[in-house]
Amino acid sequence: MSLMPTPLELLARARVDLRMGLPVVLTNGAEASIAIAAESLAKARLQDLRDIGPVTLALTARRAKTLKAHAYDGGTARIAVPQNATLSWIQALADPADDLSTPMKGPLESQREGSADLHRLAIALTKSARLLPAALLVPITKASEFASSHGLTLLPQIAIEPLMNESSPLHPVAAARLPMQAAEAGRLHIYRPEDGAEEHYAIEIGRADRSKPVLARLHSACFTGDVLGSLKCDCGPQLRGALAQMGEEGSGILLYLNQEGRGIGLANKMRAYSLQDQGFDTVEANHRLGFEDDERDFRLGAAILKRLGFSEVRLLTNNPNKIAMMEKTGVKVAERVPLKVGENSFNQHYLATKAAKSGHML
Repeated sequence: MSLMPTPLELLARARVDLRMGLPVVLTNGAEASIAIAAESLAKARLQDLRDIGPVTLALTARRAKTLKAHAYDGGTARIAVPQNATLSWIQALADPADDLSTPMKGPLESQREGSADLHRLAIALTKSARLLPAALLVPITKASEFASSHGLTLLPQIAIEPLMNESSPLHPVAAARLPMQAAEAGRLHIYRPEDGAEEHYAIEIGRADRSKPVLARLHSACFTGDVLGSLKCDCGPQLRGALAQMGEEGSGILLYLNQEGRGIGLANKMRAYSLQDQGFDTVEANHRLGFEDDERDFRLGAAILKRLGFSEVRLLTNNPNKIAMMEKTGVKVAERVPLKVGENSFNQHYLATKAAKSGHML
């Protein structure tokens, strides 16, 4: 029936379930597990999991390294959760907020037997839900029957994993004229992904010739910098500087991608800021949280450019990864236009880290 949820709709449902502290059921055909996000786990549900079977905490290798735990499965570590482990102990393994005050959390027993496929999938799901990348899993049998009897979302790995490795198709929702300080001839386009994730925006200045390279910028949402005027980053000045330059030239496209905090979400970004207050740089903070340096998907920007009829850009950026991704997705970068604005005494170390560790051309 067409009323049945598609795999993409199941994925969207699962993200909401995990954010609310509800478990989902994962299966790869050969095995199945209940999975629940460590961040949103409640005490009562922890006991329910224990009543079903042995509990394992899945962490990224980045987080495991901080905890001095072995990651035998490449980018994934499977930590056996003791029967007497408290909820606060589990969540302290997932969240590095108190690492410096209570560094000894072990000894931790890392599992190395069996498959880690479902554990990797669970971590990917928590990331896509903008939660800490940590999940508890308990093996079960008869996945379909268990999910149905408990009202849980069932996610077959073979159907879900490919969707998570690709950018969700974007569809135009609405567009309207929007006079702005940078240019009165402005237009805002809204694009919505099929997977139910955040919408993304294209801000069009003037009416650029589709047959020539357009002045363009891929700008990731930064609530603290764009809205609050934070001095910890250069995002706000970059946003306003890019729009001003497009206004001066009479045309341009700014892709405003809702990938806050390099793709980890605002809550995790604030966790990273708290770690920076403890002395870690921006990359180290992301790693301690269990994330990579940059979790963003710049293919989204390329997809919007193509939908708008552009195949070649003059890219306003200091980030070589954006150039590489544009070229890889079939959008030619005719010119890199530097955008060096917003340096101050609060963000000098941040900018130096971007140059030294992320290759930004500053």
